Parts: sequence; C-alpha cells; structure tokens
Amino acid sequence: MKIDIPYGKEKIKVNISEPYEILVPNKVSVESEDKLIEKALEKPIGFESYDEFAEKANRLLVIINDATRPTPTSKILKYLLPVLSSHPDVKFLVATGVHRAPTEEEYRFIFGETYEVFRRRTYAHDARKDKDMVYLGKSKNGTEMYINKLVPEYRNILVIGSVEPHYFAGYTGGRKSFLPGVASYKTIEMNHKLALSDEACSLALKGNPVNEDMVDAMNVLKDLNIFSIQTVLTGDHKLYAVTAGDLHKSFDAAIELSNQIFCVPLIEKGNIVVSVAPYPMDIDLYQSQKALDNGKLAIKDGGVIIVVSKCRDGVGEDQFLKLLCKAKSPKEVFDILDVEYKLGYHKAAKMAQVGIRAEIWGVTDLDDETMKKAMLKPYRSIQKAVYDAINFIKLKGKKPKIIIMPAGSLTIPIYKGEK
Repeated sequence: MKIDIPYGKEKIKVNISEPYEILVPNKVSVESEDKLIEKALEKPIGFESYDEFAEKANRLLVIINDATRPTPTSKILKYLLPVLSSHPDVKFLVATGVHRAPTEEEYRFIFGETYEVFRRRTYAHDARKDKDMVYLGKSKNGTEMYINKLVPEYRNILVIGSVEPHYFAGYTGGRKSFLPGVASYKTIEMNHKLALSDEACSLALKGNPVNEDMVDAMNVLKDLNIFSIQTVLTGDHKLYAVTAGDLHKSFDAAIELSNQIFCVPLIEKGNIVVSVAPYPMDIDLYQSQKALDNGKLAIKDGGVIIVVSKCRDGVGEDQFLKLLCKAKSPKEVFDILDVEYKLGYHKAAKMAQVGIRAEIWGVTDLDDETMKKAMLKPYRSIQKAVYDAINFIKLKGKKPKIIIMPAGSLTIPIYKGEK
C-alpha cells in the first residue's frame, strides 16, 4: 500500500507492506471562519466585548505567535483590521520565546495580507536582549519574571494564540504567550527546568510544575488588561473554534475543543512508529522533538520510532545537542542532569527517556554527523528507514506493526489497553 508521508511542503509516497494503522487528528465539521471569530468576540468569556476593550485602550499591544506554530493569526488580524488599523497607538510583538526572529517570508505567513499595513509597527521579541526586559517579581517556584518592557508599558494587551497539546506544558496557548513567549532567556530557563519532572507532560495541567509555574508567574502581571483570542485548528490547519475574553477562561474553553481534534484513539501499539513533524513545525530539530515525544505514546518497548522532519533551519536551540554529545548513552543524560542544567537540557531529557525504551531513527535534511550526535540513526529516505525498521523487528522474531502519524507533532495517541 502506498501512503503519502509529508516532508516539508511535499508529500512522499512510501510503500507499506506490513500491517499498519494511520493516526491523524480527528475529522470534524467546520463553520465559516468569520462566523467563528464574530461569535467569540461578541460573547467573550468573563470579559467585556472586544470593541469595548479596544475603544477604552489608548495604547494597545498585540502579542502574536511566531512561525513555528500554525496559528491562524492572519485570519484573526484580517477580521480585526478595521479596528486595529485605525487605532492611534498599536504595536505588534512577536512572541518568539528563545526562537530567532521571523524571516520576511515568515512575517508574511504570520500576517497574511495585513503585513503591509502593520509591518512598521511590528517588533520581534529577543529573549537575550536584557535591555529590553523589565523585572516584575517571582513565582512561588522562584522563577524570576523578566518580561519584554513593551508589555507593562502598554498595559492593554491583545493576545492571539492557538491551543493544542504540548509535550511538557500540557497545552500551548493562553499563558504561554507571556512565558515563554515574551519572557527573558533567564526566566524561560528557570521555568523550563521544571520540564524534567515526569508530571510535565502532554495534556497535563493540574500537578504539572511547568504549567503551574506559568500560571503563577502570570500573577505578577495582574495589573495588565488582557483580552485573549484563542484558536483551535483542525489537523489540516482549518479554523475549528475560537474562544475569547479572559486569558485563563478562554484558554480552558479552547482546551476542551482541542481535545476533540488531537486526542486520537489507538487500537494497538506498534513496534514501528513513523512520526512526522509537519510544516511549519519542521523548522528545526529542537521543534521536531515534539513529534518524537508524541510518537512514544504509540510505541512498544524495544521498537523503532522514525522521526520525519525537514529541519529547514538545522538544529535550532542547540544546548540539548551539546548535552547529548556529552553523554555516551540515553541513561547517562540523566547522570549529567543531576549535576547541571541549561535551557534546552529538558529537550535532551525527553529524548533520552524515549531512547531508553526504543530505537530512534530520523529522516531529515541534517548531516549524518549531527544526527548521530543527537543519538538518532540518520536516514535520507523514508522508504529505506521503514524497510530497515521492518527487518530490524523481524530479526527479533516479531511481526511488524506500523503506526503512521502524518501530523505527529499534533497527534496524541490515546491507548487504553495494557502496556
């Protein structure tokens, strides 16, 4: 059977000769995009209407996601264009976290046809630029909240985010626009260290130290006037739902809707999992690790996970790679973490957790040496990787069962059988 596997913006046909199961985000019916946005803004949750909010705000800062997320920012901005374009003092801040600033092409992806209108009012957050940060206080966990100074300067904040499961924060969206979105490198490092906990995992909010630290850190921003617009996309990036109003309440409402899309029942775990980081989440190896982390939920111990990602920008934030280079095995990663932590090490820890249970192979545009440093067996061909994985399983005297996740970064396998 020929199966289409995404790779960058292309689809590659791969022959699958063994029993397989394809896991994709659940299919749902979608309404008119304008109608979804209009309904959300007319009846915000726990907040005044958007028009009232914008009218009262003499200065307005709009926080938006960068191009590593498929957030439909352009669709929201197109709808809000009449109000935003006529506002006397509006600025846009791209919530990059520790990512680089968007390229010209990525800015056009983010803003769509509104880019020419807003480009001169747009700034990319730089977490490493200390002079752009202001200190606002500590969370209960001791995370020091340094945030982009535009946030308290403008005080009236419009946040546009998207909500889907996240491998250690529980879910993207909501509070993540502020931490890590527009926080300093030091603040993000302190928060992400909490990702080493086993409770920091996909779908988990209560008891998840990363999420609880993010929420608590928001308390130091209590003087802000925040209007939130949260979106939920289908697996093929169509707009499925929009919630608006209070930051936390709109986020909570979007979570329930995102679960309808991304939590996918799994009949039986496989001993081969092909998990894809689809465009634009294939920007680098750092981001593509999310496909690996979701793929682990579908793999049997001793199996093979094949991560497929173009890694268009290379490795990305490379501290995790430096840690992996120091270790001779996945288990040794945790010995090093007992001694030291730097931002990015949590990513190495999550990869090592998978590497203890299963083989990790990768089909990317990265050079073989880089892949080996990351403890991934390198491949150039998806077909070759699948054939080799089948032979690997057969040599162990087992029957291959393949799980294919064309949108692995966005698919959460829910398996209710025995481990």
